[in-house]
Amino acid sequence: MSVAKANIGNSSFIGAFAVATDLFSILSSRATTSEEKFIQDTLQTRVIRSTIDGSGLVGVYIAANSKGVLLPEITERSEIAHLKAQLKDINVEVMSTDLNALRNNILANDKVAFVNAEFERDEVKIIEDVLDVEVIRRNIGDFDTVGANNIITNKGMVLTNNASEEDIAIAKKFTKNISQTTANLGSSSIGLSVIANSNGMLVGDETTGFEMVRLSEGLDF
Repeated sequence: MSVAKANIGNSSFIGAFAVATDLFSILSSRATTSEEKFIQDTLQTRVIRSTIDGSGLVGVYIAANSKGVLLPEITERSEIAHLKAQLKDINVEVMSTDLNALRNNILANDKVAFVNAEFERDEVKIIEDVLDVEVIRRNIGDFDTVGANNIITNKGMVLTNNASEEDIAIAKKFTKNISQTTANLGSSSIGLSVIANSNGMLVGDETTGFEMVRLSEGLDF
């Protein structure tokens, strides 16, 4: 297990450029080779390069766990084919929704997905089926973008400081380790500031020592 600071494309909001599971990570095709190796070594997964509609913001658009990958409808056919070819044993599906920044709106590990309360019931069913998880349709704190403002792995969860006591109580039904903090020097966008799985955690390079401690506590590092 390892924890480190990182920067991708001169941005400390590294979670916008990658999404990690315990089996694989998907990284922006625009990231450098050294950035790819750093992610591979820290998270101990194979790294798949991709874009979504030509954009390197794969950590904004792609929601994933070890069992499934959800892509927004704007994903180009060649990008879909590439990901399906690279992830032959994983459910890779395109989801039609107005909330097409899927990762911003879906917070998932291999057991549960907390999702933006604005998702329709048929959309929730797709998330359940593709990721093979229980889905909790609920905003956390003041944010409907639950994936952008929180982070979860199979080992723990870090919630925004705005999370309510009820939010925390519900989260505790699914994971023992929970903390609350900010990242990148006070940003509430934890999910966009961190890339993590059960093996390791990368945080944006503006993250303070105190924030690193709180993130490590929540994700059990």
